Amino acid sequence: MMAIFSVKNLGKLALWAGSTIAIVGVIALVSVAVYVAQVTQDLPDYEQLAEYEPPIMSRMHAGDGLLIAEYAFERRVFVPIEAIPPHVTNAFLAAEDANFYNHGGIDLMGLARAAIANIGNVLNGRRLEGGSTITQQVAKNFLLSSEQRIARKVQEMVLAMRMERAFTKDRILELYLNEIFLGNRAYGVAAAALNYFDRSLDELELHEVAYLAALPKAPNNYHPERHPEAAIGRRNYVLARMHANGFITEAEMREAQAQPLETVSRLQGETYLAAEYFVEEVRRELFNMYGEEQLYSGGLSVRTSLNTRAQLAARSALRAGLVEYDRRYGYRGPLTTLENFDAWPEQLAEVEVPRDLDEGWVHAVVLEVRERDVVIGMADRSRGTIPLSELTWARAPSRRSSDNFPVLGPSIQRPSDVLELGDVVLVQRLSEEGEEYGLRQVPEINGAVMALDPYTGRVLAMIGGYSFQQSQFNRATQARRQPGSSFKPFVYAAALDNGFTPASIILDAPFAATGGGDNRFYRPSNYSDQFYGPSTMRLGLELSRNVMTVRLAQDTGMQPIADYAARFGIYDRMDPVLSMALGAGETTLWRLMSAYGALVNGGRRVTPTLIDRVQDRTGETIYLHDQRECTGCDAEWTNGMAEPDLAELGEDVVDPVTAYQIVSMLEGAVRRGTGSALNALGRPVAGKTGTTNEFRDAWFVGFTPDLVVGVYVGFDTPVPLGSGEAGGRAAAPIARDAFAPILEEYPVAPFRVPEGVRLVPIDARTGEPSILGRPGVILEAFRPGTEPVRGATREEETLSFATGRLRETEDGSQDSDDEGSDEDLSGIY
Repeated sequence: MMAIFSVKNLGKLALWAGSTIAIVGVIALVSVAVYVAQVTQDLPDYEQLAEYEPPIMSRMHAGDGLLIAEYAFERRVFVPIEAIPPHVTNAFLAAEDANFYNHGGIDLMGLARAAIANIGNVLNGRRLEGGSTITQQVAKNFLLSSEQRIARKVQEMVLAMRMERAFTKDRILELYLNEIFLGNRAYGVAAAALNYFDRSLDELELHEVAYLAALPKAPNNYHPERHPEAAIGRRNYVLARMHANGFITEAEMREAQAQPLETVSRLQGETYLAAEYFVEEVRRELFNMYGEEQLYSGGLSVRTSLNTRAQLAARSALRAGLVEYDRRYGYRGPLTTLENFDAWPEQLAEVEVPRDLDEGWVHAVVLEVRERDVVIGMADRSRGTIPLSELTWARAPSRRSSDNFPVLGPSIQRPSDVLELGDVVLVQRLSEEGEEYGLRQVPEINGAVMALDPYTGRVLAMIGGYSFQQSQFNRATQARRQPGSSFKPFVYAAALDNGFTPASIILDAPFAATGGGDNRFYRPSNYSDQFYGPSTMRLGLELSRNVMTVRLAQDTGMQPIADYAARFGIYDRMDPVLSMALGAGETTLWRLMSAYGALVNGGRRVTPTLIDRVQDRTGETIYLHDQRECTGCDAEWTNGMAEPDLAELGEDVVDPVTAYQIVSMLEGAVRRGTGSALNALGRPVAGKTGTTNEFRDAWFVGFTPDLVVGVYVGFDTPVPLGSGEAGGRAAAPIARDAFAPILEEYPVAPFRVPEGVRLVPIDARTGEPSILGRPGVILEAFRPGTEPVRGATREEETLSFATGRLRETEDGSQDSDDEGSDEDLSGIY
């Protein structure tokens, strides 16, 4: 009876227990269902991912294809799944979700492994594992927050299952690989490949791909420089997982695991430093064109006009020229002085040094001052010496109180005249083998250089100062300064179109112009304070004679000159006063370059441009600078085929004959005049110097048949550069050194002579007709009918020594005109 009772009781107990468990289970399932329903009732719309366009960084390239800048809130380059190499996807699958193509959004085995692992993580105080699949990570990254809550995890799982039904596996993997943050400012695998290795995905080696796949868990923990051992360990783990999942062989795994981890820093180095002023100017223009959102998230592809070789040459020439000027006016003292030497290497390492120093410049401390040299120490504890010969330039500078010109103190006799114990100075090793150094200092003076294609307006190079990192003020586009004598060619152009010829005689002699304001009279003078008598108009421009230019402007009238200044784009509006004839107005190097470009371009002015083309994220061109149609440009070339007819860019601002006459005279200014520094280039070059009153600004704009280069030099707060620091000394050598490397890309050719020009041999000094081969005889450019005739008397030609203006009267004779002017002259050179 007891056995039967026990069995019956046990059966009832089991039934009761089973019923209870079932009821509890149902309640639990209902509770879970209710909970899931509650936390997922406001889930984001995952279907938006079908049309998702992630923020993509905009990229800027030079004209030769070199990447020079990137702009992004999130640095990302979107790559479709079809273009991602298989070993890249395999590496991420092995590291993150090897069962990706087999589960429905949730990997139950992975969750179980994570749950077991989290027991140990809790006991050891480590971060919990989520066991998330790639689909879950996409749901979290795109649609949810990253907070560690059960509710968020439930939402993630539900979204993952729904996404798996709505999208293909490849689409989900594509979103993941392009969205995931991989450290080093990189979002997505393509950006990470560039930022870590400076290569595209298809150029990466296996061990590099594995390193990228090691990063999703915690990029900062596997930083290649801060945590190299952990980075290599995690990379090797990924390689082992790739082998375990059959993606690579054991031999491939071991070979990749043996490789060192070597990453690079992108967008650094001399090429990128040289482009900084150019890049910033383009960024401003793009910002104005498209706005912040499009620039930083729209994935624009920008092709600029920059020639990286020309940019490097311009930067090198400007920095060298500014340093050379700076050394002419002495040494301004050490960066700082150390008080004691108990730990001088550590102290030296903490000294703030100017940014963007020339290559090879380092800072050092003076450890010993000897009779013929000084001993210096560098932060790396190495030592060297500065010989006396490298200190003789370092005289004490000052400025005269009378004219504010820079002057120098006594000559240097011994090292102690310059340096003292503890001085922290900039130095440069004189040779790779030796231990001798030269004393250096960052110049206070500044300047700008530009190179321009005069036919298209493409700016090939633009340097806005000594260093963008020290000053972002762009002196090529933002500094408005007086151009001085570099404005004279446009005065002469106006005169040529008003009856003068290059052989016209103008009197270089004292005269008084009617003054204005408080000045009753003005008596202009030349740079040399001398007068040279009757001279040809050509000679006046070649040698930059001020008195001749003023007399010419007075006779031509200032209104035509003002009109030409506006047509050439130098000024928006120029006051028609005589002082403007010598460059008293204010303009920029950018504007002056455009004006000179019109001269070499046969009288057509083309607006300078920095941007060739802009494409949107799909590759569609949304901006194109050169929109000319070229019929036949894509035709297959055959012998005897005519060149396609391509319309010229720009607008006509002066007659081609007049433009060539100015070009010819400016070629003489280089051969025989103020721009003679450029003769060293050994090819046809024309140009004009410019120097303003009291030597406050120095200019030079020069050009060959296909290239214009302009230089401006001056202090940001205008003060005199120094006696004799004219454009020919301070600016022209910089232009020469900028020209030289760039011109290697151009053939040697003469300036193009347009139709309507008659070349006649004349004496360069007297303007009289002559015979080629005689000393001083040149071929001068005339309009037909204006050239001087051999054997004609001076009365027949009616040449006025006062002005040299040739004017035809109604009966065909020529008469000279001498108009007065009551305008004031400021005395600009």
